[in-house]
Amino acid sequence: MTTIYFSGSISGGREDVETYRTFVAALQRAGHRVLAGMVTAGHIGAEGESLAACDIFDRDVGWIDEVARSGGVLVAEVSRPSNGVGYEIAMARYRYDMPVICLYRPAFTKRCSGMIAGDRGIRLIEYSDETLPAAIEKLLDAVNKPEKRVV
Repeated sequence: MTTIYFSGSISGGREDVETYRTFVAALQRAGHRVLAGMVTAGHIGAEGESLAACDIFDRDVGWIDEVARSGGVLVAEVSRPSNGVGYEIAMARYRYDMPVICLYRPAFTKRCSGMIAGDRGIRLIEYSDETLPAAIEKLLDAVNKPEKRVV
């Protein structure tokens, strides 16, 4: 069992919450422990949580720290641009030296950010609505065989 921090857009838009839930459920069914916070919560809109920003930051960094200490993985759905998701990816990669897997569906942008797609240490899984089941299989394989970062 791997502990996973799942990152996805909140302030950048909540249209993908069902997709986030699909990925998280598949990871949990495979026996993994997934910390997803409010990312999969249906009652949270693009305005975010009612918590103070500092409290959200401290909580989420604490979860990333917990996942890193357990030898876990950060999985981020990056189809919808989000400053917070990018921040969490960079923290996982460069502060904690964690494996990072990103999921990208070209529905909202013409291409995945070069800062994600160009980072040789990130495993990028592109998918479409039609290929979602295959993307889940690729994700499960990647979580079971995480790669160490490439400098």
